[in-house]
Amino acid sequence: MELAGEEPFAGFGVPGAPGTEAFWAAARTPASVPDGDGWATLFLRRGSEAATIGFESWSEPVPLHRWAATDCWYAKVRMPARLRVTYQFLVGEAAYPDPCNPAGAGGDRSVAATPDAPPQPHWPAIGADDVLPLPRTRLRWTSERLGGRRTVRVHPVGGGGPVVLLLDGDDWLYLHPAATAFDSAFASGEMPPVTLVFLPAGDRAAEFGCRPGLWEAVRDELLPLVAESGVPAEPDRLVVAGQSLGGLSALYAAVEYPGLVSRVACQSPSVWWTPEAVDEADPLGGPPGGVLAARLRGRPDLSGLRIAFDVGEHETRMLPHCAVVEALAEQAGATVRVSRSASGHDRAGWRQALLRDVAWALAEDPVDTSGGRRRTPPTRGT
Repeated sequence: MELAGEEPFAGFGVPGAPGTEAFWAAARTPASVPDGDGWATLFLRRGSEAATIGFESWSEPVPLHRWAATDCWYAKVRMPARLRVTYQFLVGEAAYPDPCNPAGAGGDRSVAATPDAPPQPHWPAIGADDVLPLPRTRLRWTSERLGGRRTVRVHPVGGGGPVVLLLDGDDWLYLHPAATAFDSAFASGEMPPVTLVFLPAGDRAAEFGCRPGLWEAVRDELLPLVAESGVPAEPDRLVVAGQSLGGLSALYAAVEYPGLVSRVACQSPSVWWTPEAVDEADPLGGPPGGVLAARLRGRPDLSGLRIAFDVGEHETRMLPHCAVVEALAEQAGATVRVSRSASGHDRAGWRQALLRDVAWALAEDPVDTSGGRRRTPPTRGT
């Protein structure tokens, strides 16, 4: 679509002369129109300084261009089918959300979705200036095993139930309103009662590698603290939910601590991980499935484990690593669910899968006619 004339953005549903008060009052972007097998998406920003769009784990930064001598800066970005992505406007060293977009993620980010991206009905649009409600129960966890002190929030959904341990818990508190989303899913009948435990990360690289310290601390320190909190909780039906390195850590815990973790919901787990890969220029260039795949080839007994895997369908280099681990986990006896979300490596794309997969992990075990466990076929998810 060529941009010309007095109303250059009218084809995107943004009429009027750029830079006028009437134009800015009506501007609602990003706005997408069909473009081959994908979408042409318009981004607008009002200002006097040059800026770029920084996308999370999907694209290189895209510069904005000024329209004539106005305060209107724009970019027309080619997006693939089915994409939900976090972005921000970068001006020098500063980052800003998009004032034309009501969907935010924290104070300096926004969320864009192509028109064919599946809906996320339980996740409300949160503006950059909105303050997310925090769970009332706050635990001060001073860990002897991990060192230091951290604040852990606890939220009962539907009165509370099995513990759902959300790794990188601060992201689910301050960027994406997980407590609100789980409450909504429960109200609609899509989620059983659960107790959310928001575990903030300390040193992610140290804690979320394939190491025992975090999980011994969870077992011996954190879960007893939750049990003493007064919030109804069932730690014996623990679901661990993790993304990226957190997903790797959740899988590691399920393999090495089966008496603790028997249900996992992981999104884009960093199963490329090896001790050497973290320092490589191309960490995903190592053996498919990393050390976790090597461990699974030893055929540990995973017959009591339920794992939901979800990966962004645009994560082309992550997909082969995850496919190897998914297959090996099934071969070791785990009940496995596989899906692909309309995203890259981005919580905005994974978050509906988080709800769906936690609910699946707590559902009755599927059993086939021979008495064995059944693998759920791969799906294109949210």
